[in-house]
Amino acid sequence: MALLVHLRAVTDLRGKGDRIAKVAFRGLSFYTRVLENCEDEARFDETFRWPIASNIDGNEMLEIQVFNYSKVFTNRLIGTFRMVLQKVVEEAHLEVSDTLIDDNNTAIRTSVSIEIKYQAMDGTVGAWNDAEFLDGPNENDGAFRFETDSLLSGHSQGSGVSPGRSHHSIPSFRKAGKGVFSVMKLSKTRTSKDDHKKGDEPAILEAEDLDRKAMRLGGGLDPDTISLASVTAVTTNVSNKRSKPDIKMEPSAGRPMDYQVSITIIEARQLVGLNMDPVVCVEIGEEKKYTSMKESTNCPYYNEYFVFDFHVSPDVMFDKILKLSVIHSKNLLRSGTLVGTFKLDVGTVYSQPEHQFYHKWAILSDPDDITAGVKGYLKCDIAVVGKGDNIKTPHKANETDEDDIEGNLLLPEGVPSERQWARFYVKIYRAEGLPKMNTSIMANVKKAFIGENKDLVDPYVQVLFAGQRGKTSVQKSSYEPIWNEQIIFTEMFPPLCKRMKIQIRDSDKVNDVAIGTHFIDLRKIANDGDKGFLPTLGPAWVNMYGSTRNYTLMDEHQDLNEGQGEGVSFRARLLISIAVEILDTTSTEIMSSTDVQVEGVQNISENVTGKIEEFFLFGAFLEATMVDRKIGDKPISFEVTIGNYGNQIDGVNKPIRRRKKEGGESDEEESELIQNSSEDEADDDGDLVSVSSTPPMKPVITDRNYFHLPYLQKKPCIYIKSWWQDQRRRLYNANIMDKIADKLEEGLNDVHEIIKTEKTYPERRLRGVLEELTCGCNRFVTLANKDQNQTGRTKLDRERLKSCMRELENMGQQAKTIRSQVKKNTVKEKLKLVQNFLQKLRFLADEPQHSIPDIFLWMMSNNKRIAYARIPSKDILYSIVDEESGRDCGKVKTVFLKLPGKKGFGPAGWTVQAKMEMYFWLGLNKQRRDFLSGLPNGFEENKAVKGPGLQSFPPISLTYTMKQVFQLRVHMYQARSLFAADSSGLSDPFARVFFSTHSQCTEVLNETLCPTWDQLLVFDNVELFGEASELRDDPPIIVIEIYDQDTVGKAEFIGRTFAKPITKMSDEHYGPPRFPPQLEYYQIYRGNFTAGDLLAAFELLQIPYDEEEIRRALLAVNDFAVPQIKIGPAGKADLPAIDSPTDSDRGPILPVPMGIRPILSKYRIEVLFWGLRDLKRVNLAQVDRPRVDIECAGKGVQSALIQNYKKNPNFSTLVKWFEVDLPENELLHPPLNIRVVDCRAFGRYTLVGSHAVTSLRKFIYRSPDKNSSNWSTAAKLMNGYMALTNGTPHFRPTGEIIVNMEPEPTVKKMETVVKLDATEEEKEKEKKKKKKKGEEIEEEEPDESMLDWWSKYFASIETLKEQLRAQDAAAAEADEKEDQEIAAEGAEIKPDDSPVKGSKGKEKGKEKGKASKEDKKKKHHPGEMLEKKSNKQKIDELFVYNKELESEFDNFEDWLHTFNLYRGKIGDDDDSMSDEDRIVGRYKGSLCVYKVPLPDDVTKEPGFDPNMGMFQSIPHNDPINVLVRVYVVRATDLHPADINGKADPYIVIKLGKTEIKDKENYISKQLNPVFGKSFDIEATFPMESMLTVAVFDWDLVGSDDLIGESKIDLENRYYSKHRATCGIAQNYSIHGYNVWRDPMKPTQILSRLCKEGKVDGPHFGPSGRVKVANRVFMGPTEIEDENGLKKQTDEHLALITLQHWEEIPRVGCKLIPEHVETRPLLNPDKPGIEQGRIEMWVDMFPMDMPAPGPAIDISPRKPKNFELRVIIWNTDEVILEDDAFMTGEKMSDIYVRGWLKGQQEDKQDTDVHYHSLTGEGNFNWRFIYPFDYLLAEEKIVISKKESMFSWDETEYKIPARLTLQVWDADHFSADDFLGAIELDLNRFPRGAKTAKQCSIDMVLSEQELPTISIFKQKRVKGWWPFVARDENDEMELTGKVEAELQLLSAEEAEKCPAGLGRNEPDPLEKPNRPDTSLSWLLQPIRIACILAWRDYKLHCLTLVLSLLLLLFIGLMVFSMPEAINQKIFNTGR
Repeated sequence: MALLVHLRAVTDLRGKGDRIAKVAFRGLSFYTRVLENCEDEARFDETFRWPIASNIDGNEMLEIQVFNYSKVFTNRLIGTFRMVLQKVVEEAHLEVSDTLIDDNNTAIRTSVSIEIKYQAMDGTVGAWNDAEFLDGPNENDGAFRFETDSLLSGHSQGSGVSPGRSHHSIPSFRKAGKGVFSVMKLSKTRTSKDDHKKGDEPAILEAEDLDRKAMRLGGGLDPDTISLASVTAVTTNVSNKRSKPDIKMEPSAGRPMDYQVSITIIEARQLVGLNMDPVVCVEIGEEKKYTSMKESTNCPYYNEYFVFDFHVSPDVMFDKILKLSVIHSKNLLRSGTLVGTFKLDVGTVYSQPEHQFYHKWAILSDPDDITAGVKGYLKCDIAVVGKGDNIKTPHKANETDEDDIEGNLLLPEGVPSERQWARFYVKIYRAEGLPKMNTSIMANVKKAFIGENKDLVDPYVQVLFAGQRGKTSVQKSSYEPIWNEQIIFTEMFPPLCKRMKIQIRDSDKVNDVAIGTHFIDLRKIANDGDKGFLPTLGPAWVNMYGSTRNYTLMDEHQDLNEGQGEGVSFRARLLISIAVEILDTTSTEIMSSTDVQVEGVQNISENVTGKIEEFFLFGAFLEATMVDRKIGDKPISFEVTIGNYGNQIDGVNKPIRRRKKEGGESDEEESELIQNSSEDEADDDGDLVSVSSTPPMKPVITDRNYFHLPYLQKKPCIYIKSWWQDQRRRLYNANIMDKIADKLEEGLNDVHEIIKTEKTYPERRLRGVLEELTCGCNRFVTLANKDQNQTGRTKLDRERLKSCMRELENMGQQAKTIRSQVKKNTVKEKLKLVQNFLQKLRFLADEPQHSIPDIFLWMMSNNKRIAYARIPSKDILYSIVDEESGRDCGKVKTVFLKLPGKKGFGPAGWTVQAKMEMYFWLGLNKQRRDFLSGLPNGFEENKAVKGPGLQSFPPISLTYTMKQVFQLRVHMYQARSLFAADSSGLSDPFARVFFSTHSQCTEVLNETLCPTWDQLLVFDNVELFGEASELRDDPPIIVIEIYDQDTVGKAEFIGRTFAKPITKMSDEHYGPPRFPPQLEYYQIYRGNFTAGDLLAAFELLQIPYDEEEIRRALLAVNDFAVPQIKIGPAGKADLPAIDSPTDSDRGPILPVPMGIRPILSKYRIEVLFWGLRDLKRVNLAQVDRPRVDIECAGKGVQSALIQNYKKNPNFSTLVKWFEVDLPENELLHPPLNIRVVDCRAFGRYTLVGSHAVTSLRKFIYRSPDKNSSNWSTAAKLMNGYMALTNGTPHFRPTGEIIVNMEPEPTVKKMETVVKLDATEEEKEKEKKKKKKKGEEIEEEEPDESMLDWWSKYFASIETLKEQLRAQDAAAAEADEKEDQEIAAEGAEIKPDDSPVKGSKGKEKGKEKGKASKEDKKKKHHPGEMLEKKSNKQKIDELFVYNKELESEFDNFEDWLHTFNLYRGKIGDDDDSMSDEDRIVGRYKGSLCVYKVPLPDDVTKEPGFDPNMGMFQSIPHNDPINVLVRVYVVRATDLHPADINGKADPYIVIKLGKTEIKDKENYISKQLNPVFGKSFDIEATFPMESMLTVAVFDWDLVGSDDLIGESKIDLENRYYSKHRATCGIAQNYSIHGYNVWRDPMKPTQILSRLCKEGKVDGPHFGPSGRVKVANRVFMGPTEIEDENGLKKQTDEHLALITLQHWEEIPRVGCKLIPEHVETRPLLNPDKPGIEQGRIEMWVDMFPMDMPAPGPAIDISPRKPKNFELRVIIWNTDEVILEDDAFMTGEKMSDIYVRGWLKGQQEDKQDTDVHYHSLTGEGNFNWRFIYPFDYLLAEEKIVISKKESMFSWDETEYKIPARLTLQVWDADHFSADDFLGAIELDLNRFPRGAKTAKQCSIDMVLSEQELPTISIFKQKRVKGWWPFVARDENDEMELTGKVEAELQLLSAEEAEKCPAGLGRNEPDPLEKPNRPDTSLSWLLQPIRIACILAWRDYKLHCLTLVLSLLLLLFIGLMVFSMPEAINQKIFNTGR
């Protein structure tokens, strides 16, 4: 199972030096410790162990390399030893001595001696010899063994001891009984101070990494180097015997937080149904909100905004279901008909980028009919904001509607667009171990009356999923209920709800309560990859945790049973399984409803969930300290439980699992296992009674806050036997992944630390981390694929294994690839990628199918549970393979006990209830041989006596007979950024240091957040139990708690941190590299949040024994007496001396010694005192005479006193300085404290507020390196030139700007094109705007007079959106082409380096480092782009910042900094006191820190004023009058303030005492109001410098409510070098919409900047050149006036120079362009959550300069009046709906209806074309629609009252869409809807020329067809299709219409009037309709005749002829007798 290599020694070495060896096998390397100053022999005596997952092949090789170690240079290889392991495989044990070979494979003299052991692997655990595991103690072996050697050296020499024997330091009384593995494992020792690569980890580092690591961690050459040790780094010094403690005490789950869900319902499309009146219902949890109703439309447009506020815990919030439903015909009287719904959970939204879905289409489906398919689409925005989240809202102006529904579905990435219906089967089999849910009194009453004693619980199971709830039946009176039922949910798959909630509840007549809750994360039981699997689980047991099991009527921890917060006790376990079946909705047999069903299922057998095994849990209590003083007066005991085993006080029956052991197979196995163990154990082990709690013990006092239990050398133990299904494989796999993740996290922390402390070579460490990750992943693939046929393996087990193996194999490959790409300049980028690996590993390691429940450790006092710790069972689970063992198995772990449930939140949760040093081991009972092997050595086992001569196994306590005595030295130097615990905003901090049972405090430093204690605390005679060598590598941790001292009451907790001391044994030299220790930073935590840093060092020094004492000890051993060794005076004398205090004032307090404290240098700190602002009252009194005190490292300076704060809050003396000694290392610089005091009468001083500058780094002056900066600029410009000219040799810009570099006059000038002129800029920008596909109409040049400020604004927003899109595209491209980018990095130009930028790309900080695909295209295809340019209007633009200007320009702190002054206690999460509330004012000034003396070139500069120091050429701070002009453009996404979900916003501006309320111009019922206002205010800086722009909600009754406000510091803007007074326009114009608005012209501004910056220039030359400093710019020199005349000007040249001012050497910086900024609106009542955004800008003009012109008119554009005339000429192929009355023929009575969206009440109908038998209709009918339209926004504006009760009209903006419908008219029933078409008047397909060419594709393929706009085309005629949905929900063609659309302006319509229908004026001809087109009611006979003749023409003719013939025959017959008669009788006549 393992290969062990014991490296003894390397001999015959040459010379003297430090040696290190590396041992490698199977790619896994270990390094030995460094042996210093070795001569010819290096005795390593170290053992290395490789756990083996597959048998060793005889051809495999072991390699040992020996190096000369160097701290500075690369280690030099001495020689290598390689050995084929064939002999080892055969013999299993081998000792070898052999010579090394050098690089040339030549043998050298140096030789190595090693011992190798190999334990073969047979593939299964059971194949091991049972005796190896179950090793009883050998009672006869009582001899004491020790060696004088080890006693004197303090080191264990027992590395190669055979099994069953061990050496120990004196006095050692541990009995034999350790297996070979544990002995080998324990013998690993490391000497490096804080080695991050400990014993069982591969130290895969390059040699130079190792050197650097030793330097960094061991102190190296620089005594001032520092490792900024985060807590993870502090406690990573973990080898085999100690685990890392967790510093974050407070449970993060369960604490309520503020959340805001904002939803915008924009519109719906393709709703299924005819002539609908749809309403949308938005439902989150129990809350519902509705939109307004839209009439007669299947495509309603709403644009309505809803906000839901919640204050719940994250888990509850993210499980809430968000449901969107569309309802038809809902009103007060009827609930309406559900059309379709869409649901997802809030967590899905929150996990999206930016926590939002923006402009996405939700697919609606009918839950009552799953066969029905899609019921329509709903377009919406959904955002979820928590406190502190910042949502970047995409810009919303002029939004082109996303008509591509399929491409913008509201689904997370990776979810298929066509989701199917599926059935989720949740099978509930049975439960076990339920607690009592009733009182014992009730049970007794029942027993008395009924006569039977039943279980006191009536359980049932409830499952909640996707907003639906299912329940099983109730099982009366059963602790072990059996249900065998399944709950079936029908839901779309994949579901958008992540978690399923399964609860066992107790049925009660009053109210049901939860017994326990379990959440199943569907992502963990499914895989959506190509080789993924559907959700599946079990049959498996899930464990439920919650409140303690003792029943009380009012359970204070009931929330825990509901699944909110961390459970504090085992409640029950439930056997369940989950399966999913995808439904075939076409099948006729399926149930179409989604109602939850409950059915019975068959019982399953016992062994389905795995074979039941006996598990053994052992725990040893090595230390119990820091026991809270509240419980220190009563005896304390500790109880350990696993499931219900060990639970003593809750009175629960034993679970049935124990009885299962009596089955046959288990019996045989047990007896077989026991027969090899010692006789007494064989007899008794079966009846082993668990000992689950320690004996009660009275605590003793440690200090005034804490107690400890005096265990001393006797350590109590517990052991519990329990029976569980053997599913260890699940936990083993999770452990392997956890360990890979731990190692990765540790490595990443290292890399972060190296970057943070600016150490060299972070890329090397990252490569090492990635190599480790690759090895770890490969190792997982090897190890995990075992035990495939174990019983109880579920489908999920098999699928998860495959999935994890695939993922880790893939991760290993990726890590390997990334490793090869890691370079110095890509470290940070790759670090982010690797961080994703860590998250994925943590996700994969979380096993959804439970097996063994977690272990709970409870502290009990007076039989009550006080505090607990929960230990995951997998963390202490034992495996023979090291990687599979839990991270804390067989190790000593520091455990902090915390209060249960809500008691653990807030301050109560931060205080430690007890600190335990615990040892746990959990494994199969038959594997327990080594359960004691991880304990610190040197103990005896004490066993309970069970009868005459019989003792129990295992021990009930351990007695440590080995004791080491140490002195701990704690060097407490400084803390910074501490928590403010007093109302003054400061603290009185002191530190309390705990080590073992000892505690000491530093002195209290009053009123500071950055105390410098500079104090050495010495802990004498610290007794630690165990072997000396183990304590050296694994000393216990030190706990440091920081408190605030209060005069009254107890000290208040500030924060806590951990540290590990560096240990020096008595035989070690106190010197480099490990000693003296270096100061390190330790992160202080308060709950889960950081609360500052501690700078300290810790050393643990062993106190040696006197030789005389040792001699006595040896004699005592020979006499078989227990030796008592005491420390003699000589022992302490050997310790390094402590410097006596040099500072007599400090009394007995020892300072930090010289070798440890930092090296100091003389620095000067210059302070610029500018002024104080916004000081609040102190103790109800106003601040009148403030002063600022600056202090750093004990020195300081005071400002001048402000005589009258109200009159002038600025200081009279600007610059003062003081000198101070600061550390050479900048990271160690102490904080600088700023305090403001108010000087009051009688010499009293009151603290106003304070600020601590924690880092002085940004204020440190560094002299510029002139040569390098010049050459870097030159290189930049060359790159710029190459990028510009690449591929465009023949295209030369029309106007160029040339920059000259003139380092020296003799050097030839370099001319470089660096910027295009304005026209070229436009063209560049034009290229970005892609034309819509197929758009045919070219835009004409805009008329200048038609353009206004809004034209500029909307054009700018288009550019902004293009940039954001380009940025996204670039990001995607960067991901795809990462390798090529890295390769081409040197040659490629980045936008942030290049002076060649698009007109906006340069100004946008966000776009840095990204290049769009389109830009790349432009470079290579300039001609193609030039052709397209003409299609874009040429409009000057401004810059739209989608954030505050301050965030773009570093808060305008280029020279004047603002420091917030704090006062008051920092609020915890429960309190309302936030940082904002604590601000009592602001101090304005600056600092400059530099080493003394300054270089001469600074002080000797011309014009250097020594009084101003480093603050030369800053303006004076006298009061100045300024005209402030505030422009407010609009607000977006305002928080609704009225109950109707809207607001009536108006603007309020405040500056000083001036307040402007624009109340009369409120905008009714708008959440996106366009204000378009400007306000002028005269102000005096500095008294009035904080501008507040607020949006209030107007209310008819009561006071108006604040929606939100934004504050702007105008003073910093005014004085900033970025010139934020008035933005620099893109072009200089003297008339028109882009007129120059600054009173100073560009030339004047340029001259002034040059003068102020002492820059040579500007020199305007011929041919459009201007020279500033050593730069030459070119540009146009002509300007057009209003009359079109051109004249010469230098303004363009000056403007181009200003736009490139940042390129001017020394003084250059980015000047602010003409802009609009977007600022968040915040409300003090809802801190941290945006209440909307406001777009605005501010101009400032000094009153002593020429007055500016009038304000720009930005009033909102008035909508333009248009008239749309629609002529319906004909229809064709309309479907025939009716049957003819007489003939039964198909026919329709056709008419057409039309309206503009939003104006349904103005719908118009044609007349009816009756009896159309072919679908043809003739109308010649005109509709006329007047409307108001905003061209820029492409929206129709409608103003109307919402209801008869509305106070005023509401304005709606609706897309311009024309709806045409075709209907069949019926006289006696409702008309039948036949079809419709909706035309977006901005983008609709061109009509077909003939009816034949018109097809349904014009609707279905709308995106691919060319589109036209009626606003550009004005008149269009053609055929369009009518469409409707058929029974199968598919679109079908229902007719065609020939229509003509004509758009006229109101003026044109007035000139050419037209009548409705066919009326005057301009009447249309009557249609030429067939005669049949008449109404039945008007002329029935005529209609009948016409119809009869038409249909029976032949019949009629035949009938007439027949009648004539009959008449003829009848007449003939009638007249024939007479004729005959006449013939006969008149013949003779």
